[in-house]
Amino acid sequence: MTEMVHGAVPIASGDPVLPRWWRTIDKWTMSSILILFGIGLLLGLAASPPLAARNNVEPFYYVARQASFGAVALLTMLLISMLSPRVVRRLAVVGFAVSFVAIMLLPIFGTDFGKGAVRWYSFGFASVQPSEFLKPGFVVVAAWLMAAGQEIGGPPGKTWSLALTMVIVGFLALQPDFGQSALVLFSWGVMYFVAGAPMTLLVCLAGVVIFAGTVFYENSEHFARRIDGFLNPEIDPTTQIGYATNAIREGGFFGVGVGEGQVKWSLPDAHTDFIIAVAAEEYGLICVLLILALYAVIVVRSLVRLMKERDPFIRLAGTGLACAFGVQAMINMGVAVRLLPAKGMTLPFVSYGGSSLIAGGIAVGMLLAFTRTRPQGEIGDFLGRAR
Repeated sequence: MTEMVHGAVPIASGDPVLPRWWRTIDKWTMSSILILFGIGLLLGLAASPPLAARNNVEPFYYVARQASFGAVALLTMLLISMLSPRVVRRLAVVGFAVSFVAIMLLPIFGTDFGKGAVRWYSFGFASVQPSEFLKPGFVVVAAWLMAAGQEIGGPPGKTWSLALTMVIVGFLALQPDFGQSALVLFSWGVMYFVAGAPMTLLVCLAGVVIFAGTVFYENSEHFARRIDGFLNPEIDPTTQIGYATNAIREGGFFGVGVGEGQVKWSLPDAHTDFIIAVAAEEYGLICVLLILALYAVIVVRSLVRLMKERDPFIRLAGTGLACAFGVQAMINMGVAVRLLPAKGMTLPFVSYGGSSLIAGGIAVGMLLAFTRTRPQGEIGDFLGRAR
């Protein structure tokens, strides 16, 4: 039944892999990712020289590293996008298991690089943030559990996925990494909603999250400091948020000009968490709107294609990956304009960071694999025949 062709793109069984991949891939999403990465390199040319000067390395040392990491990320994305959903699921399970073990061992072997949160493994020449690699694997595993629970005689997949989510959120909160915890919870909530969750349960879970946030606010100095800074009506101009908001204000509509921005000399995280402030100052609102449009294209195009998908696992996993990708971008930019508390989250494919780039390549590669056109017919055709 699921292999019947009903209005789908015809694909000959003997087609070579590359031509078949090219005909079935979502070219709008892939092109948007490539443009975002190009913008990231352009902004890196502006934001990284001050960091290089502080660390006594070549002016474009970090741009070269970003290009290297990006090449690996894009190659990984393309290779994964050529795989079948079944193979992607198997790889995601393995990746999730490895990342989960790495998360559990962070309190013993991890480091905080003086930022107050133990999130990284340092290897001297590079560092790895395992939570970045955990997210795409978690989304696929949770979607698999939920889809299995919808089968006749299947396991209680929704309950198991909820238990797994709570365990992961617990380990992330211990780092503490509340931004990634919120992103994991959001991804699970979106998939649970698409899978047919009752609204009452989602409201109850939202109440639990609010209660947990109150507890952490009372007991975590790191968490309380960020919330207090966000709620304070006065912005300290010497803080990162102060520098970022001033840079965005100075940029105006067209920006102050290429290389003329000053925020990169004041912000220690100008090349990572606050890269959008560099874009707004030097290139203005036009550049920011372009970046927003590219993220919107990726998310909307993916969701539109997934609406036609009949396989519940593919539909759930693709939805979780697309929404997590878009919300991470929204959180990063929301922090820069002071709509959200500081989270320490990168802007996908734009911010500097090896872990973020490669993990983003894995996630988008999975998303491209799930949104490829397959000879299965659209879900509307299937429902029409069922009636």
